[in-house]
Amino acid sequence: MNPGYKPPHDTIDRKLSGLDAGILERFLDALWAERGLSDSTLTAYRADLKGFAVWLGADRGGLIAARRDDLLDYLAERVKKKAQVRTSARLLSSIRRFYQYLLREGLINEDPSARIESPKLGRPLPKSLTETEVEALLAAPDITSDIGLRDRTMLELMYATGVRVSELISITLPRVNLRQCVIRVFGKGNKERIIPLGEEAVDWLERYLGEARAALLKERPCDAVFVTRRGSSMTRQAFWYLIKRYARDAGIDKALSPHTLRHAFATHLLNHGADLRVLQMLLGHSDLSTTQIYTHVAGERLKELHAAHHPRG
Repeated sequence: MNPGYKPPHDTIDRKLSGLDAGILERFLDALWAERGLSDSTLTAYRADLKGFAVWLGADRGGLIAARRDDLLDYLAERVKKKAQVRTSARLLSSIRRFYQYLLREGLINEDPSARIESPKLGRPLPKSLTETEVEALLAAPDITSDIGLRDRTMLELMYATGVRVSELISITLPRVNLRQCVIRVFGKGNKERIIPLGEEAVDWLERYLGEARAALLKERPCDAVFVTRRGSSMTRQAFWYLIKRYARDAGIDKALSPHTLRHAFATHLLNHGADLRVLQMLLGHSDLSTTQIYTHVAGERLKELHAAHHPRG
């Protein structure tokens, strides 16, 4: 270790097991020897890893026994405590380098951080809609026509479930269970997830399937739920144009895409108290760091509401 480096006195204390403290010191020694890192950088590594070790405690077996789920739970707890994206990225970087060291030294057989993506820094906040704008968008299609009823149902389902547009147009009849009020979708990596439907979405699906779908198909075979006049499945491009048109009809002066309703779904759930881990499962994100961006979207919305309505905003 750098002979001039003096760690804080409370860095290695009774909260850390002797095993964790020893491994942490060996790791920091190796970092300094291999990379010549500054004292401040070593202190940051120490603080990050000590925090994780203390959180793990004896119940989870300490640093060596930590699993991927432990890392995800720790990151989730940090997010709940309003950790910034940059702070989470640095923390994950510290943890990842530590476990790469343990793997290289033969102290573990598998790196628990290997399949956890880092938060993307500098990523712009996703464009979303207010709840009033969503209501206007949903009401834009003419539901007296078969096409309008189909489009209203697609918009309702996307906002009710937060599915990606590629998942929406890929839904087939066998994947819809209106009795149990769920749909099955296959997301990125062909991973299946089951998503609950609210009463409103179920009502629109029942109406569309009972009144409009058969009229659009004209007895042509197709198992896709959402079909065109040609008797084929709806395409991403077609839905893109539809949502832009309905946004204009609704008087929404924003650059929208089909993904905008997915963002609105996530943001509005958080605004109404949804748990971030639940939102992660509903959206089909493989890592919590991807879902974390919505905490910032919700925060920005709260700031806007405060500025608009508080007498001292």
